[in-house]
Amino acid sequence: MAKVAVTFAESALRGLEEIQAWYEGELVPEVGLRLVLEIFERIEALRDNPDMGRVVPEFDQKYLRELIHPPFRIVYKREAKKVRVVRVWRSERLLRLSSGAGA
Repeated sequence: MAKVAVTFAESALRGLEEIQAWYEGELVPEVGLRLVLEIFERIEALRDNPDMGRVVPEFDQKYLRELIHPPFRIVYKREAKKVRVVRVWRSERLLRLSSGAGA
């Protein structure tokens, strides 16, 4: 199977920035950086295995999937030849996509 392209919605990029900012505020910026790098590694794996995430339970739509990287959720939209990461946030939060999510 050919690799799929991976893109990011503004909401996902904002989520990654918020993760780093929170850990900087807690005076442990290295933890935030490590977590964001780990999240990018998980996302990179989607290039070869775009269906590896589970279907997001709140929506039960085959095209909306997520990877869990405790304590975060990486939510992505699965399309034929690409993956669009739409959210990255704390795993205990329920997902609500707004029309401005860039999905």
